[in-house]
Amino acid sequence: MSEVKSKKKLHSDQSAERAAEKKAKVIRCVVTSDSMSKSRIGIVERLVKHARYGKYIRRKTKFMFHDEDNTSKLGDQVLIRETRPLSCRKRFMLVDVVERAKE
Repeated sequence: MSEVKSKKKLHSDQSAERAAEKKAKVIRCVVTSDSMSKSRIGIVERLVKHARYGKYIRRKTKFMFHDEDNTSKLGDQVLIRETRPLSCRKRFMLVDVVERAKE
């Protein structure tokens, strides 16, 4: 019986170590919506080459992130990092405001 408990404990220790080794994604994005309280929406743009024609196309990805103090404003460049699910669509938290928007 004690062998089973020790194996379970060993397994849980290994999974905790693996979780600690994983790095959370850090993304730089532009705030496009600040109308919600403690929540923001940011967009990341990337260029993708068209498979047939070779023309580069702009693709956008929207991220909803948590901003506890409402520090970021519309147009700011921010750093966000991946976290546990905070709501249905929020999976990121604000790390830092890199550059303020020009008014």
